[in-house]
Amino acid sequence: MAVAKKAGGEDRVSFAKIHEIIGIPNLIEIQQRSYEQFLQTHVPPQEREDSGLQGVFTSIFPITDYNDSASLEFVRYEFGDPKYTAEECWEKGMTYSVPLKVTLRLVVWDKQVGSEARSIRDIKEQEVYLGEMPLMTEHGTFIINGAERVIISQLVRSPGAYFSETRDKSDKPLFSSQIIPNRGAWLE
Repeated sequence: MAVAKKAGGEDRVSFAKIHEIIGIPNLIEIQQRSYEQFLQTHVPPQEREDSGLQGVFTSIFPITDYNDSASLEFVRYEFGDPKYTAEECWEKGMTYSVPLKVTLRLVVWDKQVGSEARSIRDIKEQEVYLGEMPLMTEHGTFIINGAERVIISQLVRSPGAYFSETRDKSDKPLFSSQIIPNRGAWLE
């Protein structure tokens, strides 16, 4: 017996003898939620967690000059509105993105001669356009130069030392080691 189902706005007919016990999960939702947590767009700047894009900025800043007379501090970041919809970007061969604006504070110091003490000479705070941040569509894809792109997740081995044993044709043991650093090339 055919059973009509409503799935994603389309009527589908199932000729299965066994009825569905568990619904099909939305696997794209995991990536959408992950990207939203990375950007933290719906969180006010002062309440953002120190992870994702916020974590990247806080790990880089403050930047000080070589003689400690000035420092550049990160205050917050904000996103503008997209110029075009996802459909318009797809049709016109454009990237579906929003402008990323970062508020930075430059602190200039006066050093006291003969001591470590220093005082603030000048503070300037300014919003700086940093670039365009691609947006994820409701389908979990990105539109880059009019082409839909997806992120393919992959498993990455944890940093550390790995030792393994294999056997050759004569059943003699072969030992190997691998060093996987936090950053950089793997050593084998």
